[in-house]
Amino acid sequence: MPTILSSKKLSEPQRNLLLQAGIGLVEYNAIGIELVAFEVKGIIKNAIITSQNTVKGLVDKKVQIENCFCVGEKTKAMLEANGIKVKVMTYYGKELADILVTGYADKVFTFFCGNLRRDELPAKLRENKIGFTEVEVYKTVLKSKKFERTFDGVLFFSPSAVESFTKENQLKNTTAFCIGTTTAAEAEKYTDKIIIATKPTIENVIVQVVKRLK
Repeated sequence: MPTILSSKKLSEPQRNLLLQAGIGLVEYNAIGIELVAFEVKGIIKNAIITSQNTVKGLVDKKVQIENCFCVGEKTKAMLEANGIKVKVMTYYGKELADILVTGYADKVFTFFCGNLRRDELPAKLRENKIGFTEVEVYKTVLKSKKFERTFDGVLFFSPSAVESFTKENQLKNTTAFCIGTTTAAEAEKYTDKIIIATKPTIENVIVQVVKRLK
């Protein structure tokens, strides 16, 4: 039976997709999140949010947002579940940056993010002279763990998870299943056996695993 390692603990339905396909699963959280203290005044007119972790921080502080521009289906669902209106949703930060530049260049934004955020989106806004302030909402903490065995595949959902895993383990002779291109770019430093999800969701990463390993 092929066995994979997930660098994030999966939900029951996600686990079942693997187990029903006859794939063994070992899982752990390669990264942790710490919310940090931050201050914003009044209602935020236009917010940029690129992760679910950011939403947790904003909900925790009861931040009020008028329009939200976000990355990811799950982030959008979480925002809407908390009564925050999502104006635009894309799958990647780069796509969101392009939309903001072409359709919302006259607006000013508040970019809520973590300490390890990617630079593509803010760089594109600066390049096009779009006004924004950056507010750090959480810190990513690497939780490295050594595994005394090899796996047929390792599932990665962020570049930080790749960094955390490779601190104590090697990726050679193992396939890295990655949620998206930025995560894959980090994995490429350690292996050339990489499969990228066709859609950046956890479920689609699992679909790729089942296709390759079943």
